[in-house]
Amino acid sequence: MRFNSLTIVIPVYNEGPVIQTTLDQIKKNVLLPHAILVIYDSPEDTTLPAVTEYIQAHQARHIHPFPNKYGRGALNAIKTGLESAGNNPALVTMADLSDDLSSVTMMFKELNAGADIVCGSRYMKGGGQVGGPWFKKMLSRLAGVSLYYLAGLPTHDATNSFKMYAPEVLQKIKIESNGGFELGMEITIKAFFQGFKVTEIPTIWHDRTAGKSNFKLFKWLPRYLKWYFLALNHRFSKRR
Repeated sequence: MRFNSLTIVIPVYNEGPVIQTTLDQIKKNVLLPHAILVIYDSPEDTTLPAVTEYIQAHQARHIHPFPNKYGRGALNAIKTGLESAGNNPALVTMADLSDDLSSVTMMFKELNAGADIVCGSRYMKGGGQVGGPWFKKMLSRLAGVSLYYLAGLPTHDATNSFKMYAPEVLQKIKIESNGGFELGMEITIKAFFQGFKVTEIPTIWHDRTAGKSNFKLFKWLPRYLKWYFLALNHRFSKRR
């Protein structure tokens, strides 16, 4: 076995109403040894009192509120968490219960079987998504499936942030993204073209039922397109 424990990275922004439920679901579904990094932007974030209360009530010393060291925003929070995972694999998941936490054990097994990145995939056989804006889902599916067939990327769902990374990948890939959640797409594309093994397992994504989504489609779309076209260009340039 390559790894014995996992670091779970949760970027948060005023997730006080849902974070305790999320931590309960992690406790229920993730039975392997793990630490949880709750990455917040500022001390005023409503998530912090709820996390502190949960830690005290459950004696949960494996849960660590952690300040975003790169500045505000989801991308900087995820970067902070990934860099803080150390020699453990890192899983990125959202605080809004949208990700399929029942998939984590299988993702960890795939990593220990030799994968370097395991993608939770909504668009492969057995995967799916419930709710959410139609236009956003259409664009995400189109990007993922076309990259699978045209660029040879071994996942149908490159845009999904719900991924597990081996530490070797995080140590060797330089993150250039500066927008939103597109860094998961960037890391996956760069890792694949550098020879790392990328695989996927089916997951079911659910739109959040509490709180407000911080996903800014039209603001971040050009940044996703940057990595999309880079992947296509890399693949077709190799064929010449």
